[in-house]
Amino acid sequence: MEPLVLPPELCRRLRDAERVVAFTGAGVSQESGLATFRGRDDALWQRFRPEELATPQAFERHPRRVWQWYASRFGTASAVEPNPAHHALVRFADLFPSFLLVTQNVDGLHQRAGSRGVVELHGTLRHARCHACDRRMEMRDAVERSPEEPPACACGGLFRPAVVWFGEPLPLAALERATTAAAGADLLLAVGTSATVFPAAGLIELAHRGGAAVIEVNPQPTAFSGLADLRVTAPAGVGLPALEAEVRRCRRAPS
Repeated sequence: MEPLVLPPELCRRLRDAERVVAFTGAGVSQESGLATFRGRDDALWQRFRPEELATPQAFERHPRRVWQWYASRFGTASAVEPNPAHHALVRFADLFPSFLLVTQNVDGLHQRAGSRGVVELHGTLRHARCHACDRRMEMRDAVERSPEEPPACACGGLFRPAVVWFGEPLPLAALERATTAAAGADLLLAVGTSATVFPAAGLIELAHRGGAAVIEVNPQPTAFSGLADLRVTAPAGVGLPALEAEVRRCRRAPS
């Protein structure tokens, strides 16, 4: 990408920004080698659409098949490493008095890079939970205990991945925390998200309406690109480190 230099007015706004929200999507994880949710990273599962596996109804009908698919996804996610975009977001948190990372990703790569207090809107693949009593256990332990079928809970229910499936609501506490932060943000970074899945994608519009500067980092335009004060047309692993360096320069600039 070309050298990144922020327009003076945007630089001034970033110099004075105190409350920042970063909103990330599958494009960030893709650069670590993870296919997007509908990507075909495993030939064994190519004949299934995600909608056939990622629903409560699918788990009720075919618990063994659904469990094996998620065990495969967990194994793939565990085998890759955070990329420069994940690490840049860790450093971004040190630049502002208030920084919240909100993600649609379930792979835990943000946490492995060192981000703290991550709001996971779509749940997490790092844990399994009982579909009956909501008891939790580490996904690694669950898969090691029972790689071929969902392990049974002491209550008699079955453990499932602690992700949000189609037809399920987003976790209320996570959504409320994200929307409150977006509504009061001075800056929202939209990184690697196509901004098509609601209500999560509404965070961008919410921040824009609240007067936040919006910066989008994405190789391709999205439905919300028109709201962006700046588009960094690059993969997250390239665009975010460049943006971080420029934001640091702006915040060091004299008033």
